[in-house]
Amino acid sequence: MSKNLVEFRNLETHFHTSAGVVKAVDKVSFSIREGETIGVVGESGCGKSVTAMSLMQLVEAPHGVIAGGEIFYQEKDLLKLSKREMGRIRGKEISIIFQEPMSSLNPVLTIGDQITEPLKMHLLLDRKEAKKRAIELINLVGIPRAEKIFDSYPHELSGGMRQRVMIAIALSCDPKLLIADEPTTALDVTIQAQILDLMREIKKKLNTAIMLITHDLGVVAEMADYVVVMYAGKIIEEAPVHELFKNPQHPYTKGLLKAKPVIGQNQERLYSIPGQVPNPIELGDNCHFHDRCEFCMDICRQKQPEFRSHGNKLHKTACWLYEEARGV
Repeated sequence: MSKNLVEFRNLETHFHTSAGVVKAVDKVSFSIREGETIGVVGESGCGKSVTAMSLMQLVEAPHGVIAGGEIFYQEKDLLKLSKREMGRIRGKEISIIFQEPMSSLNPVLTIGDQITEPLKMHLLLDRKEAKKRAIELINLVGIPRAEKIFDSYPHELSGGMRQRVMIAIALSCDPKLLIADEPTTALDVTIQAQILDLMREIKKKLNTAIMLITHDLGVVAEMADYVVVMYAGKIIEEAPVHELFKNPQHPYTKGLLKAKPVIGQNQERLYSIPGQVPNPIELGDNCHFHDRCEFCMDICRQKQPEFRSHGNKLHKTACWLYEEARGV
């Protein structure tokens, strides 16, 4: 069995605002194994991207701060590294594909300049070697006319091509972990399928672990080995992908699966989870999902359930329904 590449231990990331403290990530713990694809799912604002930004040390101070916990990468606590030490890891051993390639790519630099930058910085390649490697990467991600693309600017490319360029940049130094933050957002379904196929190929070829952040459970079913479900800054369920789809336990996870359209079913109206995600400043010591849950009990409004397995050791859930069933 492969060993853990990254391990989050009780991670807490807070943002200080004029209205109060936002606990964007609240005591989150999970691990990513070598060569594994782990899907992190949930609605917007549940803490998925902030968890990734905490790993990359890209949480902006002074308003954003990692308030507690540990993040281990190959048994080194990243939170104890200096900026220089973290700079050697970021972009080389751990890379990220950001959500929106148009805003992530520099509009005044050519594609070639942006792909060769990490090659020169981390691999110390000279200009000629960096260009050769950049063209190889452009070909690797399936963009035709690589030499022409090398000299092009982001606005001259389509959305799908820009996303492929982002993947090329992320892969430039053969990272051990690739964070894909909503990699198919705003792309049409044909391009989405191509991007997912490309990521699968890369994983197989380079044995790269992938942290896939998405709200699309269809993408998770297709790509992930293991799934972490987040809600209001906390993990509420995690399981191997087949187990989660076969036997979802938390009412929130069931709602997410129910909200996905199914081909062949005559649905007059698509299901949506009632209510809204709670204000992160006003979260209490109760189950954060209680006011949207059809199974809500008095204890749900008073106390948070423990996050633990209820039979299957690899399937963990934080829900009072299962505690009540055990007579707790």
